[in-house]
Amino acid sequence: MNRWTWLAGAALLVLASAVPALADEVPVETQIVDALNKVWGVHPGFRANHAKGVVLEGSFTASPDAAHWSKAAIFSGTRIPVTVRFSDSGGLPTIPDGAAVANPHGMAIKFHLANGDETDMVLNSLAFFPVSSGAGFRDLLLAIAASKPGTAEQTPLDRFLAAHPAAPAALASVHTPDSLAHEVYNGVDAFVLVNAAGKRQAIRYRVTPDQVVHLDPTDAAKQPPDFLMQEIVERVRRGPVTFHLKAQIAAAGDPTADATKPWPDSRQLVDLGVLTIDHAMADSAAAQKQLLFLPGRLIDGIEASDDPLIDVRDGAYAVSFARRSQ
Repeated sequence: MNRWTWLAGAALLVLASAVPALADEVPVETQIVDALNKVWGVHPGFRANHAKGVVLEGSFTASPDAAHWSKAAIFSGTRIPVTVRFSDSGGLPTIPDGAAVANPHGMAIKFHLANGDETDMVLNSLAFFPVSSGAGFRDLLLAIAASKPGTAEQTPLDRFLAAHPAAPAALASVHTPDSLAHEVYNGVDAFVLVNAAGKRQAIRYRVTPDQVVHLDPTDAAKQPPDFLMQEIVERVRRGPVTFHLKAQIAAAGDPTADATKPWPDSRQLVDLGVLTIDHAMADSAAAQKQLLFLPGRLIDGIEASDDPLIDVRDGAYAVSFARRSQ
């Protein structure tokens, strides 16, 4: 993956961090959206990031062990209806699904509770995030916007990546899948599960398929522009698609405030339940314009950690939603 794949991939990453002339007066969440628009342009009615997507529906049923970790209603074992949006990275509504800059791919899940409450999970295919703060993401986007491909001299992006080694490492962790059903989606932010006894446990979510299949970049680039979005709809018409929602359990000393630092693979991974996607929404294009997924929209039994990106993502997504709703 070259630096220009990194750059576009970064602009695509889950949240947003903007950049204004008067940075002291404009919230960083607004600066992020402005910076994304600077990289990708403004496309009325679409998200500033992860503009291209498809909406499907299904259900989630928690595993018997889930209640040991959290008292949240979604982990009670009852069938919970869900709305799921898969997406390409970037602010282009027509981005080719197989383009390197369409990585990381996203999965957003909205759980609909019987009492009318909702809670969301917003994940993507990055192994970890390239920066640890909203200001850092804003600065990465600004560096991208200020850099031109093919320039012999060191660019602002070159300087940013050299100063932030987690960024190229994170962006190198993404691949194009042969199906959105064959990808692992990571919750790069830490959350805290609280059980009925009041025990608190820091975790990071992970959604895993039955198999992972990635394409060679050359083969991915040869695919039709909408192959992933069309394939997932056709796949669920033939039968349900299932994933397992898992939680990686933090050990003492594992950082929860820095999304650039993955926890060791040796950490316990517990199965919280099965996510089943069984049909596409009738009018996906209209539905996704009305949907707002917020990683900080939580219910009793699930709490935010000290990761500052959770609040930043909530704020940036809200800014983007307000603009595309106008």
